[in-house]
Amino acid sequence: MLAQEIIRIKRDGGALDPAMIQRFVDGLVDGSWSEGQVAALAMAIFFRGMDRAERVALTLAMRDSGERMDWCGQDLPGSVLDKHSSGGVGDKVSLMLAPLVAACGGVVPMISGRGLGHTGGTLDKFDSIPGYQTAPDLATLRRAVREAGCAIVGQTADLVPADRRLYGIRDVTATVEPVALITASILSKKLAAGLQSLVMDVKVGNGAFAPRLDVARELATSLVQVARGAGLPTHAWLTDMNQVLGTSAGNAVEVREAIAFLTTPRRDARLLDVTLALGAELLQLGGLCATPDAARERLLHALDSGAAAERFARMVAALGGPADLLERPDHYVAEAPVVQPVLAPRSGFIAGMATRDIGVAVITLGGGRHRASDPVDGRVGFSQFVQVGQAVQAGEPLAVVHAADAASFERARADLLAALQWSDAPVASSPVLLEKITA
Repeated sequence: MLAQEIIRIKRDGGALDPAMIQRFVDGLVDGSWSEGQVAALAMAIFFRGMDRAERVALTLAMRDSGERMDWCGQDLPGSVLDKHSSGGVGDKVSLMLAPLVAACGGVVPMISGRGLGHTGGTLDKFDSIPGYQTAPDLATLRRAVREAGCAIVGQTADLVPADRRLYGIRDVTATVEPVALITASILSKKLAAGLQSLVMDVKVGNGAFAPRLDVARELATSLVQVARGAGLPTHAWLTDMNQVLGTSAGNAVEVREAIAFLTTPRRDARLLDVTLALGAELLQLGGLCATPDAARERLLHALDSGAAAERFARMVAALGGPADLLERPDHYVAEAPVVQPVLAPRSGFIAGMATRDIGVAVITLGGGRHRASDPVDGRVGFSQFVQVGQAVQAGEPLAVVHAADAASFERARADLLAALQWSDAPVASSPVLLEKITA
């Protein structure tokens, strides 16, 4: 069928059958669909949407547009599991969750991404570790998974090429937002990674792509239903992103926080809650634990015993990083030239924060990209962040800025002070775990 006929059917509100969707995906890969035709169909989907059957067909066709990982015959110790986050500020959960689940018997080949918009990227964080390969060849990836039980890497050139082209066109034609296209983009890559179960972390709040609960619920429900329709058992948690998750936002600073999380009792309570909730969901979906309480207990044992830290160390070494990173993080993870606190101008309680603005402030420091080609300064960001509800005295630190120079520090200081809201009365922090979506 001609491309223009497929576009017309969706433009007029019709449903596309699997053959039409396959024709579209083939055209993405072989170039027989022009950029204008791809953009036209994306815009038609923006206005007309796609039903569940269309979403499943699109996800499967995109999954099959390139190489697929097959873990059969690899002598792996457990179920192949993964987690995906819709993106947030200070969201370093993947760094702890992958080795935690591996220490509990799961296998986690986690395909992660770069920073997008104001949100940080997991691969950018790992770039702060010298030698770590975020784009290994398939043999290295398989070896890392066998040796460590987990590997956090980027999408290979041959994995879901249809999504790479479609996303590039969506990004410049104001068609990023359709839930159907977001769903297919995320799940096609996860399915191509050969997973057996998946948990989604869909962020909600002023630092998330979904600012309202109803928007996040729509996305999470679509992801769970389409994943199941494609044969991948999936649950989702809606989690709060109205403040920085944990105590740091940046790349190297988040690596340091993750290492401290794995090796010491210094763990931010909200970050721990999200990590344990997502991990418990994976252990149950993977058949490794029968109940949430049993899963949580197993995860805490893996954390407190050092088993999760050992898996993290194995993963880093298997992917080219230093074997003694956990023993000497300050030796390997570079520090910014300027490290100074931002002091509270008054006493009171932190009533809220403009979390998205804080993410933008990290980019302004150099810790993210304005354009895809921009270099990233992994050293910069914020650490020791105050939390919503925290009581602060005038002159106490609100956060520590890690900057390339004094001028960058002053800009970040002003950005941080503008992003915080104050109260003279005590303020309760909102819960970080909001809702679980299972169907």
